Amino acid sequence: MIAYLDGTPVAAGDRWVVLDVNGIGYRVYVPQPEIREISRAQKKVKLHTYMAVREDAITLYGFLYESELEMFTILLGVSGIGPQIALNILSQITLEDFVLAILTGDEKSLTRITGIGQKGAKRLILELRDKMKKVQAAMAPTPAGKNEQLTRDAASALVSLGFAENASYDAVKAAAKGMTSPSIQDLIKAALVELKEGERR
Repeated sequence: MIAYLDGTPVAAGDRWVVLDVNGIGYRVYVPQPEIREISRAQKKVKLHTYMAVREDAITLYGFLYESELEMFTILLGVSGIGPQIALNILSQITLEDFVLAILTGDEKSLTRITGIGQKGAKRLILELRDKMKKVQAAMAPTPAGKNEQLTRDAASALVSLGFAENASYDAVKAAAKGMTSPSIQDLIKAALVELKEGERR
């Protein structure tokens, strides 16, 4: 079992990247938003991986965030959901919106995801509602700690992209100044600009 890969991206497609790990190229299927982040970073990347083994193929799926790997494995536990549909879910809806759709029974939002029809949406809601209550509780920090948690999560993502821990944290803190209720994606994008400007100085 391959738990993670730490390497340099050398090629990318619509749903995959190739990581060069000590001279060996691994093709890893990755959610589309993360492909864009990896391409922008242009440095070594750490991907948390899931290896799907079938009689005719061995396929690696990779994620910058451990929370997405955990959600991926939860989705695979739903009857009728395979790796490709699980990857579609993580590519086409945010984790927060997916949890909300499950808890509120929002079939319409779920059926917008490629590969999920009305029956599939009903099955997701039925099988995941209790689990998503726990996920939602874990995603809801106290008001006092919310901003700090967001900063840590964004910095952790940058470290996964190959940046130094201290530089990542400082860049996120600098990027957050003047931003009102930023998302983690907003912080990462702004922090990447800070880091690249720092490299040019």
